Amino acid sequence: MLDIDPRVRVDVDSLMAAQHDLGVCDAIWRIAPGGKADAMSAPHLPKVAGMDPAVTAVPQTAAPTPARTAPTPHPAAVPGPSTLIQDRLAGMVSDLTTLHELTERLARARDLDASLHEFLRAGAALVGARRGLIVLEPSDGLGPTTTVGLGLGRADLGHIETVPRTATSYGRILDGLPDARGGSDVLPEPGAGTEPGPYGIPVDPRHREVAARLGYAASYALPLTAEATGRLGAAVWLYDEQAEPSDRQRDLAGLYVRHAAEHLARMLEVERSRSRLATVAEELLPSRLPRIPGVRLAARHHTGPLGGGDWYDALPLPEGALGLAVGSVTGAGPSAVAAMGRLRASLRAYAVMEGEDPVAVLSDLELLLRLTEPARCATALFAYAEPGQRKIILAGAGHAPPLLIGDHRTEYVETTLSAPLGMLSCWEAPSVEIEPAPGETVLLYTDGLLRRTGDPMDRAYARLHAAAAGVPRAVRDDPAAVCDHILRTVLPADDPALAPAAPAGPAGATTASAAMAATEDGVEDIVLLAARFD
Repeated sequence: MLDIDPRVRVDVDSLMAAQHDLGVCDAIWRIAPGGKADAMSAPHLPKVAGMDPAVTAVPQTAAPTPARTAPTPHPAAVPGPSTLIQDRLAGMVSDLTTLHELTERLARARDLDASLHEFLRAGAALVGARRGLIVLEPSDGLGPTTTVGLGLGRADLGHIETVPRTATSYGRILDGLPDARGGSDVLPEPGAGTEPGPYGIPVDPRHREVAARLGYAASYALPLTAEATGRLGAAVWLYDEQAEPSDRQRDLAGLYVRHAAEHLARMLEVERSRSRLATVAEELLPSRLPRIPGVRLAARHHTGPLGGGDWYDALPLPEGALGLAVGSVTGAGPSAVAAMGRLRASLRAYAVMEGEDPVAVLSDLELLLRLTEPARCATALFAYAEPGQRKIILAGAGHAPPLLIGDHRTEYVETTLSAPLGMLSCWEAPSVEIEPAPGETVLLYTDGLLRRTGDPMDRAYARLHAAAAGVPRAVRDDPAAVCDHILRTVLPADDPALAPAAPAGPAGATTASAAMAATEDGVEDIVLLAARFD
């Protein structure tokens, strides 16, 4: 029989299993000799990741004298204490490895929506469920609020939302009720009567109806709580049969949810910051476009996740003229947004005073930028339009050339090469005059549209030209439809900028501004400003 003199104590610190942005690090094993062999049955080991650490010791009794006819059992046939310990340690390492992989995948999610979907998938794998949903509803009331489903369509989520909150475990968590603890919620068999639910009250009839419609018989809910922000929401996973997770699955899921909630809290703060920055950027742009006889205007502006410095403007000028401008400030974030607002306001002032000379407008703007913000540069294009005469005088500073779209031609306007504002000690470039034909559209844009294609710049220009040339004749009279067609054609199908446009405003102009939760931090702003001449 195997004889072990010292007692081996194994202690796994489960809290050391989460470091480096929710990653699970190596567990710490502390081996200390001492004690007697018969003390191995004492429950000294903590319960970690669903594993029961109690080790049952092999009885240390004297073996009776075997009969001559009975063979002596081989010692290997009886598992020794060291074998049991090794098996339990192997299970603990396997659980920690699983948590490490799942939290690493969660940490790679780049935005809140992707994090919520990954959280649901990982939780379903841990508790052995196939479907589930997570309701994000921060207790501070600052939002955002959303519901994300796994294996559930919009209609299914709509049916679940008709169930009274107090009738479900996750609903009571969201309402902040004092007895809300989550856990398993097994529905009784159909026709079993009004048996009390997990809170001692009969199961709600609507809950029964929705469960029968969607085909689930049990659920397991857990609260989402972060240390800094408090309650974030609740998650619930649905079982097709009357089942519930084992103790090991509960421990694993609880450990994962506790650490994942901290990651979701950080993503929530990032989402809020992006939303606030995008709101500020939108407020610095025109709330409506002017209505000038002889021309129709439309604009599309999509703010990048860091709040870039792209902007546009359209302002009425004396004698029925119209000023059109687009530009881009270097950098991103709040400083770029603030610089964009200052630059746009300055250009408006210069345009009112000397708008008929676009070169003078940009020269004054360059001088202001160089004197007040010497570390920053910007591109800009300003056009002075006379809709009654269908004449445009424009000048650009390092900006992409306008695109002329019509039934008989689609071509880039040939502008002179010039440096961006703030890069030279003295900026100057000649202006260009064009005369759009009746029904033609002049499209101004920023280079973010070209960069978002993912192609080299020469291919991006060719792609934009092909998209403009392919605008259907039925929608060429509508500048908003022209912008939407170009966005759908030029950008990849999964680009966040391809969001539904806002309806036409009261002034007859159409604007659409959307703050994106993009998947890449380097995504740039997009600006399109279209002017169709009658």
